[in-house]
Amino acid sequence: MANVKKTKGTIAILTGGGDVPGLNPAIRAVTIRAIREGYQVIGLRRGWGGIIEMTRDKKADNSAHYQVLTENIVNRAGRTGGTFLHTSRTRPSHVAKADVPEHLKETYGAEMNDLTPEVIKNLDWLGVDYLIPIGGDDTLSYGVHLYKQGLKVVAIPKTMDNDVPGTDYCIGFSTCVTRTIHLTHSLRTSAGSHERILVLEVFGRYAGYTAMLPTMAGAADRCVIPEYKFNIEQLTELMLHDRAKHPSNYSVVLVSEGAMYKGGEMIFQNRTTDAYGHAKLGGIGDLVSDEIKNISAKFNNGKKVNVINQKLGYMVRGGDPDAIDSIVPMAYGNLALDLILGGIHGRLVVLKNGRYDNVPVEVVTSTKKLINVDKHYNVERLRPYYKRFEMKPLFLMTSD
Repeated sequence: MANVKKTKGTIAILTGGGDVPGLNPAIRAVTIRAIREGYQVIGLRRGWGGIIEMTRDKKADNSAHYQVLTENIVNRAGRTGGTFLHTSRTRPSHVAKADVPEHLKETYGAEMNDLTPEVIKNLDWLGVDYLIPIGGDDTLSYGVHLYKQGLKVVAIPKTMDNDVPGTDYCIGFSTCVTRTIHLTHSLRTSAGSHERILVLEVFGRYAGYTAMLPTMAGAADRCVIPEYKFNIEQLTELMLHDRAKHPSNYSVVLVSEGAMYKGGEMIFQNRTTDAYGHAKLGGIGDLVSDEIKNISAKFNNGKKVNVINQKLGYMVRGGDPDAIDSIVPMAYGNLALDLILGGIHGRLVVLKNGRYDNVPVEVVTSTKKLINVDKHYNVERLRPYYKRFEMKPLFLMTSD
């Protein structure tokens, strides 16, 4: 028997993967509308992690794993960044032996364990009727798995990389782009003062949206993205050309963390991986900076040019959401409730061509969302194309 009193129905929300501004507004939107429609709302803590660590005992203290949400709770958090429910990169279908919760170790002793049966039992024990996971393709892919197991899932896309398939927009992307533009412009003063080349590493494991959009907005002269393996000598020549024609004698390039040299592979901080098999990226900006400095003399009359190298990292994902990441999560939360009120599930709420909609949640695992290089990226100039803007959506590069 669940230790949560059921009303008209119970909706559970969780946030998984990396934090982004806009998560709390989405939680707020779901909660306030759901409560007013007669539902109870539960916040599952630490993404999928909280639900596997829960103990099905009404006498147990599960407050670290879930909480009943109220209007007061979500109103306080709704204007802030991050996620007050916390997050993790837990993948319940692939839990290493060392990470199996203590109370489950006798049952699950393999080197890798599928705890999905425990997830389903725990959600049933809580009396959950609908589950709303908010996350990127990793978090949502497990949501798809649960949907195929018979759970009623309505998903909300979130990732600053903006690469969840099926939608033009993911929560967190606008704030990321806004911060990238702002921070890049702030660092221009140092680059110009010292007449250097400015290399900024930005997020983007497989998709280059967070490098492309700021470059289109004028924050950088060039960008290199995961979808196209670039030639470092070509990039260096372009950067020296840009520097020479700039009145303050500097130039700027944005480097996606997943960008790769021709003939090379992704650069990792180490070889450890998260629950979804992703090694932590980081270091391509350092490598590009060193190589540009070493090669620069070839295109600067024999003299090397110094480089300012900065990884923007968590600076673009911390803090409060911008206007778009306050409005879109509100709309996404209400879209999710519209579906639930209609008895509809197995859907992903989306923004397509400027209109809110929903698509089958299976799109998350059935395709990839990447930059269309032929359409959007000039491989000769290592920067976006500027053409054919008529009838394009707000952020131009859609989920084709």
